[in-house]
Amino acid sequence: MSKKVMLVMSVLLIAVFVLSACAKTAGPAKFKACEVTDTGGVDDKSFNATAWKGAVDAKEKLDIEAKYLESKEIADFEKNINAFIAEKCDIIITVGFLLCDATKAAAEANPNQKFSIVDFAYDPVIPNVLAQAFQTDEAAFLAGYAAAGFTKTGKVGTFGGMQIPTVTIFMDGFARGVRHYNEVHGTSVETLGWDADAQTGLFTNDFSDQQKGSDMAVSLMDEGADIIMPVAGPVGLGAAAAVKARGNALIIGVDSDWFLTAPDYTDIIFTSVMKLMDVTTLDAIKAAKDGTFKGGSIVGTLANGGVGIAPFHNFDGQVSAELKAELEGIKAGILSGEIQMNPAFKQ
Repeated sequence: MSKKVMLVMSVLLIAVFVLSACAKTAGPAKFKACEVTDTGGVDDKSFNATAWKGAVDAKEKLDIEAKYLESKEIADFEKNINAFIAEKCDIIITVGFLLCDATKAAAEANPNQKFSIVDFAYDPVIPNVLAQAFQTDEAAFLAGYAAAGFTKTGKVGTFGGMQIPTVTIFMDGFARGVRHYNEVHGTSVETLGWDADAQTGLFTNDFSDQQKGSDMAVSLMDEGADIIMPVAGPVGLGAAAAVKARGNALIIGVDSDWFLTAPDYTDIIFTSVMKLMDVTTLDAIKAAKDGTFKGGSIVGTLANGGVGIAPFHNFDGQVSAELKAELEGIKAGILSGEIQMNPAFKQ
């Protein structure tokens, strides 16, 4: 055998050895969870950010890979979902009501791809989609009751980003909580921005333009509202800026505890209506990873801790013991079914 042939064979043997060693050490690819955001972006201090926290928690607790793609406009939804399908993500998390159509289309076209959509549930169920829904009106009812008990002007306000169920469920629960306070105490606190009977209210028709939130808050304050709950993603931060500038009103945050997620406004955050989307997102990823995933819904309620109101933080000492005790009684009434929410928003 010539030296040249022996050299070639040696090189081939070395190559085979290296490839074999790499195959043994590379191991299986990491499980991959991928989030497609709504147009508010991943750092919206709201539902996109809270869902992403769930993905990050999954990365740390389950030793997986977590990625996201931000949607700048509605046209990005399908593109971003398809990009993650092509990347072979093990589960794709889509965030928000506005992604319902794009998620449904992708899930039906790719029945072996697992999806979980935050803040929307399908009827009938799609077998490869686990929906995350929230009975947010239960927590908003408590916030409305608390606001009615704390207002100095006798007027509180709310507005939404768009008139869609995941927004109006907050506003409806809030207004009904104010109404219940009036029934209990014989008062006449007024809710500006949402009529629970007519199901109409104030909307910016936008989830990103903070100036619109500022303008809406100024209008509500001009009408006398001294506590305002904006349900509009980042637009709500514009409302908070206007309230802080005016100096004689308070904000109720939504989705997350704004005292923690919007630290520039801690001095005006009365409380927040929270959806624990990080917990349900982590649960969805865990189910996909451990093989227990199936289509259907996870519903966050007061009973299972999926929704709730945040502490009063800086205002805790100003909220009377009587009002706090009443809120505990209201919560118990909701849990027992004695106090009913609007059945139209039943998840």
